[in-house]
Amino acid sequence: MGKHKRSVVGGLEHLLEAGWDVAAVVAPPPDDRAAPEQRLDLAAQRAKVPLVSDDDLYTAIENPADSSLDLADVDVVLSFLFWKRICKPLIDLGGLGCLNFHPAPLPEMRGIGGYNVAILEDWPEWGVSAHFVDEEFDTGDVVRADRFPIDRKRETALSLDFRSQQRLLDLFRWTVDQIGAGESLPRTSQSAGRYVTREEFESLRAVHPGDPPELTARRIRAFWYPPHDGATIEIDGQPVTLVDRGLLAEIAVAYRDAGVQP
Repeated sequence: MGKHKRSVVGGLEHLLEAGWDVAAVVAPPPDDRAAPEQRLDLAAQRAKVPLVSDDDLYTAIENPADSSLDLADVDVVLSFLFWKRICKPLIDLGGLGCLNFHPAPLPEMRGIGGYNVAILEDWPEWGVSAHFVDEEFDTGDVVRADRFPIDRKRETALSLDFRSQQRLLDLFRWTVDQIGAGESLPRTSQSAGRYVTREEFESLRAVHPGDPPELTARRIRAFWYPPHDGATIEIDGQPVTLVDRGLLAEIAVAYRDAGVQP
């Protein structure tokens, strides 16, 4: 169960190459903004794995006679950047449990907005986590959290996502290979952690008159992830994204490499 990301597609491909029998894949609807190599739905179709919704899974568990899916003897449910809350009985479907691969270190950062907060608050390091799923968001026992330093002068939300996704794929491969080899996964209960609400997330992107220049510069980097709104000011009721000279230079290079030249 995952979103359209190259890392998630790589995770599915790793399972298939390792000989796993994948009962079903849950992917987002087709998205024109996603490149073919990011499309989880296309990867499932190429592998001839049933492509279903999460509602289909709940139906198959609760009323197997009404479903064409065979979910008997499922070993593990895998959530790789899945965007919805996973509930019982799906949490309990796998004999070994339900695992989530989270693009942030646990327990330090749960939920959304992790990249943004880490840059905005000048964290020295970041990380990715594998954990067991319980009925709350990102609170289940941690299998492993891999941490790495942040480039505190240049990192953007986009660049931190690039770095995190490769590490998250590596963590996914390690975890499923442990399971495939019959090894027990480590489990460490979580201490108190941080959860950013949607309201807090939206408030963090706003640039205010009188903000220290260093904070504004970090805010611009912290929310740079096109095509999403970045650090914003409001002009005549409309949010306008701020861009600094460094990001303008990156955009110019991207335009040049794409052949967009006068």
